Amino acid sequence: MKTVIAEHAGFCPGVKRAIELAEKSAEKYGEVFTLGELIHNERALERLEENGIHAVKNAEDANGKPLIIRSHGVPKSTEERARAESETVVDATCPFVKEIHKIAAGVPKNGSLIVIGDSAHPEIIGIIGNAECRAFTAKTIDDVCGIMEQDPPEPAVMVVQTTFDSGIFSEIAKAVTEKYPRVEIHNTVCTASKMRQESARRLAKRAALMIVVGGRSSSNTRKLAAICEGCTKTLFVTCAEEIPPQVLNGLQSDAVIGITAGASTPAYTIKEVHDKMNEEITKNNEIEEDFASLLEQDQSFNRLYNGKRVKATVVSVSKKEAVVEVGAKQTGYIVREELTNDPTADIEDIVKVGDVIDAIVIKVDDSVGTAALSKKRVDAQIGLEKLEAVKEAGETIEGKVSQIVKGGVIVIYENARVFIPASHTGVPRGGKLETLQGKTVKFKIIEVSNERGGRVVGSIRQANREVREADRAKFWESIEVGQKFEGEVRSIENYGVFVDIGPVDGLVHTADLTWNRVGHPKDIVKVGDKINVIVKSFDPEKKRVSLSAKDPEDNPWTKFVAEYAKDDVIKATIVSITEFGAFAQIIPGVDGLIHISQISTERVADINTVLKVGDVVDVKIIDIDDEKNRVSLSIKALSEDAPKSEEDAPAEDAPSAEDGE
Repeated sequence: MKTVIAEHAGFCPGVKRAIELAEKSAEKYGEVFTLGELIHNERALERLEENGIHAVKNAEDANGKPLIIRSHGVPKSTEERARAESETVVDATCPFVKEIHKIAAGVPKNGSLIVIGDSAHPEIIGIIGNAECRAFTAKTIDDVCGIMEQDPPEPAVMVVQTTFDSGIFSEIAKAVTEKYPRVEIHNTVCTASKMRQESARRLAKRAALMIVVGGRSSSNTRKLAAICEGCTKTLFVTCAEEIPPQVLNGLQSDAVIGITAGASTPAYTIKEVHDKMNEEITKNNEIEEDFASLLEQDQSFNRLYNGKRVKATVVSVSKKEAVVEVGAKQTGYIVREELTNDPTADIEDIVKVGDVIDAIVIKVDDSVGTAALSKKRVDAQIGLEKLEAVKEAGETIEGKVSQIVKGGVIVIYENARVFIPASHTGVPRGGKLETLQGKTVKFKIIEVSNERGGRVVGSIRQANREVREADRAKFWESIEVGQKFEGEVRSIENYGVFVDIGPVDGLVHTADLTWNRVGHPKDIVKVGDKINVIVKSFDPEKKRVSLSAKDPEDNPWTKFVAEYAKDDVIKATIVSITEFGAFAQIIPGVDGLIHISQISTERVADINTVLKVGDVVDVKIIDIDDEKNRVSLSIKALSEDAPKSEEDAPAEDAPSAEDGE
């Protein structure tokens, strides 16, 4: 048997572009939102979620954070709403879909648009939402005829969903051209979709089994499955874990197994399916060879046979193997690799002379009078039974990562090997699985199969998710106003910064970052900084926390009222100028207002002609409002308080008006 991947399978250029734009945006802004699911693939969406790319139904749900328009495109009104709600909007609409939007928008208001495809599909909804004319949807030539019999307004233009079956559309287009020549037809089936469908059809015609990989909700993947089903036996899966153990049953030894995938299916998922099928083929060959070996053995002369479980007594131990007595004419031995699944373990730590262990015969050699046995296979079977119970109970268990293998890692639990796919390790896409080597990790069991020696699949990611959810639940139960945290700055926005305080992120508005004046949050902190914050308010239902980085003990107002009083004359620095006055800093964090009427004894028309930012001036404190933390200052009051000059003061001997002449 052999597996063959279709020439064109997996990500189309439009989907690849959308994911790259989303990932770049997440790297830049820390957290972004997509209007609806970016692509129709559950596993790919889980990875995007882990990287800070979340799907929302409405633009308002993004709370002003960067929004990404998904590859399917959206109606014009939805895009306008998004731009009104968020300062940053990234358009990841597939270029092919964008071209259809232009065609739809170009149909005059008095015309009509016919869209071939699934009326409920987001791509169709987006196309219709960009047209200003009457729009209709259809799937068959009969649907089109029904529309035309209604005598729709002219001109009539027909387009097609990019992932629609190209062969079916060709038939519809031909029939429409013959019956309604006035209809302007645009074949907008994506080139990549045509190539994917044709290569799947060619492979299916020579394959004994086709495996179609993709999301359940993916329209183009379902079409691929329909095409393959018309040619051969077909299995539709979302990932390698869904392939049943009996997948090869009934197939000839020289069968071809074909693999194709929808436009939203990542390359790593296709690779996992390909590796899984090769693994199943290898197991199938081993079973056939073992069965043939059993038939060749003359069991009337051998008390031991392959697969027999025996009690073995350890008689000697070396660095390479343990020699055992099994009560037969053959001498038994167990090499290190068959004693344990842990490649780092020493034989002396596993068994000792005199130990009686359970083992299984794996090879009998009568020519030299030996029998090779395996302890780890018995242990693995026992471990398998325990793992089945663990899976049923939904428990989280611990094990040591013993090996990095193709497509994931191996964890040892109760001497059983547990395979954890790369996508379930919790290591980010592009990260190195080697960082897990030798570590003890917590994981969940998601699959236990007793077929062909046993297969166990685990997930570190699911265990981590449960821990995070438990931590979040505990957080919302214990959070209080005034609670203090040390957090890490995750992202910086114009209106403030988001700080990671453990289970959740909280928002520190710009005004709550420091007691001093702030221009932009990036002038105060940068991503990755550790800062101390205090809970101002929280909303468990909306999962929001409002934080402040201003420590009440450092409140500059407290220092001000302790050191200054009304009528004090002080020096202050002009920090800003408005139409109604100038603000001057008294101490860091406390500014006072010099109203335009308090600048000079003469009328001031333009403050900028008298004061400028940076000037240090003498002022008098004329009012302190403790309730509003406001200070009023005056320059004019200093002039009014100053003694009059000698020229203006009356002489001591000068006669008064009362003295008369």
